[in-house]
Amino acid sequence: MLEIKVGGVESYDDSKQEFVIVGGTPIQLEHSLVSLSKWEQEYEKPFISTTEKTDEELVFYVKCMTLTPEVPEELYLKLSDENIQDINDYINKKMSATWFSDAPNAPPSREIITAELVYYWMTVFNIPFECQYWHLNRLFTLVRVCNIKQAKPKKMSRAEVAQRNRELNERRRSQLGTKG
Repeated sequence: MLEIKVGGVESYDDSKQEFVIVGGTPIQLEHSLVSLSKWEQEYEKPFISTTEKTDEELVFYVKCMTLTPEVPEELYLKLSDENIQDINDYINKKMSATWFSDAPNAPPSREIITAELVYYWMTVFNIPFECQYWHLNRLFTLVRVCNIKQAKPKKMSRAEVAQRNRELNERRRSQLGTKG
């Protein structure tokens, strides 16, 4: 969850020697599947895409992310550049310690990802629906882990099998102190 202050006045704090925002309204935001679903319901197009979003679409997504009840409409028009940067940084955070070793030169997926597709993945992998409130990147990581764990092991090529056997034989020879 991200908390930002909107509509405050920026001033300089001499004691800390830094700029601070005085006043303003705190707003709590969550980049989740629920937020994505609300946005796609309104605009009827995929949010996760390479097409640029208008300012109106981006502000509406911030509204969809808002957890704080009864935020006045005009407050969204007072989002500062720093607020926008904080929101973008939060949306792009990995939110997981899991990492993947992707195959080099693997082409990116061309599949269009929508909220319904993510809900489908959750159903297929038996991911509880309470995870729809997680940070979206964390949910995507879980889906990817489930996909990897349920995939059939990749068959080794003849060359890979031969290499593995050579390594095993060499290791056994050195352990037993034999020549062959």
